[in-house]
Amino acid sequence: MNNEAKTNNKVYLSGTIESEPVFSHELYGEGFYEFTLRVPRLSEQSDVIPITISERLLGEKNLVKGTKISFYGQFRSFNKLVGEKSKLMLTVFVRDFLDVDEEANPNVTELTGYVCKQPMYRTTPFNREICDLLIAVNRAYDKSDYIPCIAWGRNARFVKEMAVGQKLSLSGRIQSREYTKKLPDGSSEIRVAYELSVNKIFMEEE
Repeated sequence: MNNEAKTNNKVYLSGTIESEPVFSHELYGEGFYEFTLRVPRLSEQSDVIPITISERLLGEKNLVKGTKISFYGQFRSFNKLVGEKSKLMLTVFVRDFLDVDEEANPNVTELTGYVCKQPMYRTTPFNREICDLLIAVNRAYDKSDYIPCIAWGRNARFVKEMAVGQKLSLSGRIQSREYTKKLPDGSSEIRVAYELSVNKIFMEEE
């Protein structure tokens, strides 16, 4: 992994295993597993975040439901074929485990990437300002991760006119959010979205 890929996508999470690892896929002879982690917020709520881990790291830990763990990694995306459509999926890829620190912020992400879609600015019924961003973050081997981000208040105003291609540095927390999706047959279902809730954002020069 090149130096840029090591520094432009950094995640620290600490939480409790919600669902135990199950086999996901194999790549170049290495197996990968998926599980979910419940990460507390400052409020009484929590986020349940999808995690991907290599079998090589998995062998070091007994990851059973209810176990508390801390690790650092990267927020990644991949495309999954669902029916006849390609769907953007998000996961946190574990790079290494850390000792659990009860005093540390349990959910910290730092990204540097490029605006790859026109920002979408809106206000809620309570007049709260929100702006949705999609950020392309470079990865090794000429790959990129496409990370949905959501900015609030003055940050929303700051980014709403950002041009596609603008380089940004962002920090915040990964959140899970339920929403209602209307289906073509007129019915609806509850789905879960994952995104970076931004608390700091800066423009970067090339």
